[in-house]
Amino acid sequence: MDDAPQYTDGQAWHSKTGRDALQGLWRLLDMPDEAMDYIDLSGGEPALPSSFAVGVAAQASMAAAALAAAELWHLRGGRRQRVAVDMLHAAHECRSYFTLDGVAPDVHDKLTGVYRCGDGGWVRIHANFAHHRDGALALLGLPAGPATGREQVEQALSKWRALDFEDRAAEAGLVVSAMRTFEQWDRHPQGLALAGQPPVTIERIGHADPRPLPRYGHDARPLKDIRVLDLTRIIAGPVCGRALAAYGADVMLINSPRLPNIDTIAETSRGKLSVHADLETADGRIALANLLRSAHIFVQGYRPGAMPSLGFGPEEAARMRPGIVYVSLSAYGNSGPWAGRRGFDSLVQTATGFNHAEGLAAGVCAPRPMPLQILDHASGYLMAYGAQAALARQATEGGSWHVRVSLAQTAGWLRSLGRVPGGLQIATPPIDGFLEQETSGFGQLAAVRHAAQFSLTPARWARPSMPPGSHPTVWPFS
Repeated sequence: MDDAPQYTDGQAWHSKTGRDALQGLWRLLDMPDEAMDYIDLSGGEPALPSSFAVGVAAQASMAAAALAAAELWHLRGGRRQRVAVDMLHAAHECRSYFTLDGVAPDVHDKLTGVYRCGDGGWVRIHANFAHHRDGALALLGLPAGPATGREQVEQALSKWRALDFEDRAAEAGLVVSAMRTFEQWDRHPQGLALAGQPPVTIERIGHADPRPLPRYGHDARPLKDIRVLDLTRIIAGPVCGRALAAYGADVMLINSPRLPNIDTIAETSRGKLSVHADLETADGRIALANLLRSAHIFVQGYRPGAMPSLGFGPEEAARMRPGIVYVSLSAYGNSGPWAGRRGFDSLVQTATGFNHAEGLAAGVCAPRPMPLQILDHASGYLMAYGAQAALARQATEGGSWHVRVSLAQTAGWLRSLGRVPGGLQIATPPIDGFLEQETSGFGQLAAVRHAAQFSLTPARWARPSMPPGSHPTVWPFS
């Protein structure tokens, strides 16, 4: 491909294969090489209309999580089984497409999106939660509430520099990002802080004796009787819990009755118990502590510093439950000047250069998003992969473990996968053949069935998706 076009950062128009990407993830956490003989990856790029290897990212991250589940099953006495992941199926699952009673919910506020600023730069505003929307409007001097329209926001932003608005919004605890090129992100202090960091890390955080996993018959799913506390709310963390539930874990989603959710909770809650616990109250913290004392995995996506302030940081959790696998999700990692900054997939896409590069590939001057929130979904599967790899270490070596994933580090991994020639020229393939129907607590749910196929212990969601607070705050009997 000597005549392949090049990006200004030197990236050529070619991408890694799904197997190459999976191999890198597998070796990153020192997983057994022989397991790679049992993975079947089908399909190829382009899977969806993008110049980035979003299909490879979806397939490899999901395959890592599924193959880790198969390894745990082998560790529990089962013989190795084959795991298959089709790229298009995985990409469709990562699109978050679903319907309730035949209607696809609109999960985006009308003000969410990109805007041109007075200096010619661009910013992306995330307004899907009312408090984020109203905070951004207040910063712009506009009336709060849904009556304010995009034209008013555009006019107000014409008086701002993009980077200034980004900084002021961050100071106010809002979720806004300015568009950067890859080169600009690479020179940014946060880009420099993350340079060379892997997409998932595991660290021993305490002493604990090994807790061997109980063995079951060959018809049991890999994570039978593994208890997972899921303290996440948007997409990446819930995808982690949903995957673990598909592989047999008892996953308990814990929501605060005071905090809003987005409609995707109906799709990402498949297979989970769903409870209420207000961690701002003593009763809520006591309930969580009681659940933690018999949990295996604790997954949290709270803003940086929030869980330690509530008494449930990684070290505190390890003291309460020696041997816990603690999984943390952040937007921009745990080091650097943006370590405490909030963010969502679309904002990280904008800040780290992807929207600029996708627009450049499409021949437009405006930011262009990728066709799915791949940073969220890949991060979710990387969290599930890391959690299971750490669980295997705990069962054999002992210790308490901390798994870390961030959207920005996932972005760096996606960028390392390369580019897809002709990726933007294809249409989005039909999704209908990948959907399944189920009755849920939200209505009749149609969503994509899980793309990871196991030869001996099929993945499935044994519990229907239910609204927050539907279950009691106690673990079910085995």
